[in-house]
Amino acid sequence: MPKFSLPASKPRNPLVAPAQFRQAGKHGSDRDATRHDANQALKREFANLDLSRNKPPSF
Repeated sequence: MPKFSLPASKPRNPLVAPAQFRQAGKHGSDRDATRHDANQALKREFANLDLSRNKPPSF
């Protein structure tokens, strides 16, 4: 029975495996999220503001 020999496989890149476990993407929060948070904070400020002192007297 003849023996089969497989060609030697190419060595793996040692830097690929750690890179696959890291998170990829933007650094920090994006502008949309920052703007959304600012709008929400502004709405909270208006909700907490006492607007009754600026209303004209009702008759």
